[in-house]
Amino acid sequence: MLGVNAVFHDPAAALVVDGRIVAAAEEERFSRRKHGKRPVPFSTWELPERAIRFCLEHAGVDPGDLDAVTYSYEPALAPARSFEPTAAGWEGLRTLYTERADRFLATALPGLDPRSVRHVPHHVAHAASAYLAAPYRGECSVLSLDGRGERQTYLAGRVRGGDLEVLDDQVLPHSLGLLYESLTEHLGFARSSDEYKVMAMASYGEPRWIERLRGDVQVRPEGGFVAPEDYDFGQFVPRWTPGDQISRPHADLAATVQTRLEEVLLELAARLHARTGDRRLVMAGGVALNCVANSRLWREGPFEELWVQPASGDAGTALGGALYVAHELGDRIQPMTTAALGSGFDDATVEAALRHARLPYERPADLADAVAETLAANGIVAWFQGRAEFGPRALGHRSLLCSPIDPDNTERLNVVKGREQFRPVAPMVHLDRAAEVFAGGPLPSPYMLFTHTVRNGWAERIPAAVHVDKTARAQTVDPATEPLVARVLSAFEQRTGVPVVINTSLNTAGRPIVDSPRDVLECFGAAPIDLLAIGPFVVRRPGGGRA
Repeated sequence: MLGVNAVFHDPAAALVVDGRIVAAAEEERFSRRKHGKRPVPFSTWELPERAIRFCLEHAGVDPGDLDAVTYSYEPALAPARSFEPTAAGWEGLRTLYTERADRFLATALPGLDPRSVRHVPHHVAHAASAYLAAPYRGECSVLSLDGRGERQTYLAGRVRGGDLEVLDDQVLPHSLGLLYESLTEHLGFARSSDEYKVMAMASYGEPRWIERLRGDVQVRPEGGFVAPEDYDFGQFVPRWTPGDQISRPHADLAATVQTRLEEVLLELAARLHARTGDRRLVMAGGVALNCVANSRLWREGPFEELWVQPASGDAGTALGGALYVAHELGDRIQPMTTAALGSGFDDATVEAALRHARLPYERPADLADAVAETLAANGIVAWFQGRAEFGPRALGHRSLLCSPIDPDNTERLNVVKGREQFRPVAPMVHLDRAAEVFAGGPLPSPYMLFTHTVRNGWAERIPAAVHVDKTARAQTVDPATEPLVARVLSAFEQRTGVPVVINTSLNTAGRPIVDSPRDVLECFGAAPIDLLAIGPFVVRRPGGGRA
């Protein structure tokens, strides 16, 4: 079962074989274009052809072998298409392209029967990516929120036996995701791209205008909510041009909208729980990547357990669509146990790339110890191991690592990556030590989708890992699933007494996370990184490490 997302942003493909997720990747990792394309109607026809090719080649599957190809958009649910394609912001053009998705896919995949293409509604695909991939077998509730699908912007439901019953939804023009996107644009960032910057910025402000926003953004008693997509943020502050120095009024606006988003999510969750009585909630959709809101929902919400799809953005609908139809066709779906579903390279391929680049390299007897030595000497390490992650988070396969002990390392990493200085970096911690260092969020937390408070006595020991609000977006590392990363953490602790290492994505500003050896060698050559750990090999920059 091949799943494809292609309509808005983050085009992606995923492959499910006999109910098991075997591959999933975003097109940006291959095209090297951030988010794959812009979410405009003119780009709807573009398919994630490289991602599709990777998935099929990884599993040794030909297009003619596929039971079905799912496309995570149902044009029959979209606004009615007029004969004038320019109407409603070219919405009709988007619908026209999606109606012909079977033809585009058959052209891109010679041998594919176009009759095997199945349209799955956008938010159903989001929801399925959560409730079918989650480690829960049985009953759960599900929330899906993002900018928009065909017309829906929100879906709430209950799951019984793998089947979804929709209990509530919301359609355009009201959208929590588009409201947040509009704020992102008003603050001078790229909408449908930089919303995580707004989340980070909100920690520097206070919700100064929260009472006014509570009056304008509300949960409806009869279902759905009021959240105008074209909300006028200019009534609070003029549009901002971002810089390294935070504008306090604009940070206050970010805090206001962030707070109201959290409140609305809590209200929606409470209403859903009142109808289902479930212990467990799963979430997907772009809004579910807001780890601050997720954590508040975990702490204050009515559900005992919360699982969030690691690829909650639109890329995840490729996976959700494939899982949804696989379940419909009778496959027993196996839970998602890792986000490492992308490209991987064997040692021979890695070594050939190093030789081609004419770089001096070595193969240390103990890779984890060699990396820990550089980290303890305050060096920055590019870490390229195993299969690439599916989703926006680097989880120890395509990462930049650094010591959390030096408070200047947040600034150093932001300089290396070309990012705004107000943005935090995240810690990874051995699972067995996590509760000693972090609180206020779910543990384990393997996908970096929640924030945690840093316990007393630890903030001073790991200052580079602590955001301005005294929280950290921690990732727990289980030796059973990530043995090599766990050994790095143990070796670093042996040298420093600290069981935490900084982990941020291995890329620079405006570029996707590296995918191939060529990508990481280009990044290493262009950025002030002290050590590259690629497969079993290391490449040292002369004079690397800053003791």
